[in-house]
Amino acid sequence: MSVKSSTKKNKKIDVVKAGKVVASIGHNQYKDFHVYKREDGIKKANERKRLYKIRHQKTRVKKGTPSFYSDKLLWS
Repeated sequence: MSVKSSTKKNKKIDVVKAGKVVASIGHNQYKDFHVYKREDGIKKANERKRLYKIRHQKTRVKKGTPSFYSDKLLWS
């Protein structure tokens, strides 16, 4: 498993397994945890992370889904 910059116009990251893209995650016009932390501080970042995890609870726990990878790479 590896990650690289996405080849899709509106995505941040491609998750690649055995040379094949398994998920493209993170819309490039939206902030993620790391951007919130850098731009708005840890308090705001943690609140946005909490809300993200609530909003995506059903899909972020299913291994192999784009939501799973987004949770692990962009929101942790």
